[in-house]
Amino acid sequence: MSSSSKKYSLTTKIFIGMVAGILVGSLLKLLFDDSGDYSVSVFGASISAYEVLIEGIFTVIGQIFIASLKMLVVPLIFVSLVCGTCKLSDPSKLGRLGGKALSLYVGTTAIAISLAMFFALLVDPGDGITLDTTASFEGNEPPGLAQIIINMFPSNPIQSMAEGNMLQIIVFAVLFGIAMAMSGKAGDRLGAFFEDVNSVIMRLVMILMSLAPYGVFALMAKLAATIDFAVFASLLKYFFLVAFVLFFHGLVSYPIILKLLSGLNPLIFMRKMRDACIFGFSTSSSNATLPVTLETVTQKMGVKNSVASFTIPLGATINMDGTAIMQGVATVFIAQVYGVDLSVTDFLMVILTATLASVGTAGVPGVGLITLAMVLQQVNLPVEGIGLIIGVDRLLDMTRTMVNVTGDSMVACIIGKSEGEMDIEVFNDPDAGSKSENIDYEHFENNS
Repeated sequence: MSSSSKKYSLTTKIFIGMVAGILVGSLLKLLFDDSGDYSVSVFGASISAYEVLIEGIFTVIGQIFIASLKMLVVPLIFVSLVCGTCKLSDPSKLGRLGGKALSLYVGTTAIAISLAMFFALLVDPGDGITLDTTASFEGNEPPGLAQIIINMFPSNPIQSMAEGNMLQIIVFAVLFGIAMAMSGKAGDRLGAFFEDVNSVIMRLVMILMSLAPYGVFALMAKLAATIDFAVFASLLKYFFLVAFVLFFHGLVSYPIILKLLSGLNPLIFMRKMRDACIFGFSTSSSNATLPVTLETVTQKMGVKNSVASFTIPLGATINMDGTAIMQGVATVFIAQVYGVDLSVTDFLMVILTATLASVGTAGVPGVGLITLAMVLQQVNLPVEGIGLIIGVDRLLDMTRTMVNVTGDSMVACIIGKSEGEMDIEVFNDPDAGSKSENIDYEHFENNS
């Protein structure tokens, strides 16, 4: 590793990879297309440059990077949560942590959707817009409340891990950790083993983070080369309104809540969230970003693993502030496009439904659009209206993930501070986590 490359931090390298990917992808979109133009002959077969670069190289690199991050999610959640739970000397503390976490996640989601609807009514994103209302969307029926509670408890924990069912994994890990804490010397021996496994997994997280600039480059290049910018012409008002509310909630609401409930410096918090936010933007998945989020909260912000290992996975599963914002703006937008006037009762129903849905549909694929379908049904709006916004949802989804990841970390810091499970010196240290990051990066480079 040359000395010139060491002067750049990982955050800078990831940002450079993201910008370079967008520029390269945009350039390829201008030069090539997927119709076979600019093709080359390989062993008698005609292969287009589009297939080689976009569908080939960039897709393979990007998907391997995402798969590698997701590969760590289940073992990281299970092992870190077991390690944290087995150290709890007071069993009632676990219930207290859960109550605080759930209250904060639901509360911030209610604030998010309220802000979204306020700004949507103020701006009127769908006023005077005529779109193709023949577009359609069919969402799966969300499970009922009773089934949600039942589904939290795994009948087969191995199957839950194989399917990536986060709530079931969390429940099993907590129960397993409590049993270890009550098992005396046998639990102590097993706890030491899990601590060693956790150290190895975190080392693997560091290795993957060192490769992140390349994965981010590939993901951004493919996105820029394949996205249809023409669809933005009629949806610019909606797109920028959702983006504005997302940034407002992330950069204004969260810092205020953090300061009021913990007294921590919001500027330090936001500065240390850069890596996790860039990962979230690139992957569009809170679960895929979870290893980075957990590393950021524990190593850079000083939250003890006993708190972070519980609140971060739970937040990645049920905290959907960014999705709630999209739902609030989209509901008003679709109502205006279809010429439907919503009453005050309808608005309150949207806030209640979207807030509860953020918990109720956790773990369901395509959760954002599924919960939006449920919200629209509650206020008698056509579910087909979702088809109007799908074209711009990909970029908004990336930004929503940044907001969700930031909210997860904020709640972890608030609870860590309130429980006395947070090292304030680490939080205030601007270099916390960065030194170990550099050591791990150099170690990986020197042995690869």
